[in-house]
Amino acid sequence: MNFPSHVNLPTEAREELIDSLNTLLADSIDLHWQIKQAHWNIRGRHFYSRHELFDDLAKHVRKQADEFAERAGTLGGYAEGTIRLAAKNSELPEYDLKAVDGDDHLKVLVERFARYAASIRSGIHRSDELNDPVTSDLLTQTLGEVELDLWFLESHLHGEPRAGARRGGDARAQAQDVSTSPSNA
Repeated sequence: MNFPSHVNLPTEAREELIDSLNTLLADSIDLHWQIKQAHWNIRGRHFYSRHELFDDLAKHVRKQADEFAERAGTLGGYAEGTIRLAAKNSELPEYDLKAVDGDDHLKVLVERFARYAASIRSGIHRSDELNDPVTSDLLTQTLGEVELDLWFLESHLHGEPRAGARRGGDARAQAQDVSTSPSNA
C-alpha cells in the first residue's frame, strides 16, 4: 500500500482489494477505448443510433474507471490508471481491428462487456469474502450498470420479434400449449 488509510480492514485484505480494483481499472480503461474504437469506425445500417450508443457506453465505463480508482485510493492504494498500465494490466483481449460493419462491432463489444461483467462479479464475491461491504456494494452497482449496457448491445444483434412469438418458442408452440392444456382437454 502506498498511503495511510484508517479503513477498518486488515492490511492484507486492503492490499488484495486494491489489486483487484486496479485490475478492474485497467479493464475499464481498456474497454472505454475499445468502445471508442467502435464509435469512430462503425459503418453500415443503423450507423447513427449505434454511433451514439457507443458514445454513451464509453461515458458509463469512464465513470466506472473513476470509481474503481477512487475506491483503491480510499483503501490506501495507488490507482494505476495510465494508458500504458491499463494496456499492460487489462484482462480483456485486444480489439478486433477487422470489425467495420455495425454487427461486427456489436459482437466484439458484447464479448468484451460479458468478460468485464464476469470480472466484476468475481470481484463482488471476493469483496464479500474479505468482509468489505463498501467495495462489494460499489461493484454490485457497477455490475447492474454493465449488465444493462450489455442488454442494450445484445438487443441490437437480435432480429425483430415475430408477431405472436414468445420467449423460448413460436406461435405454433403457443397454439400447441393451449390445445393441450387441461382446460381445453
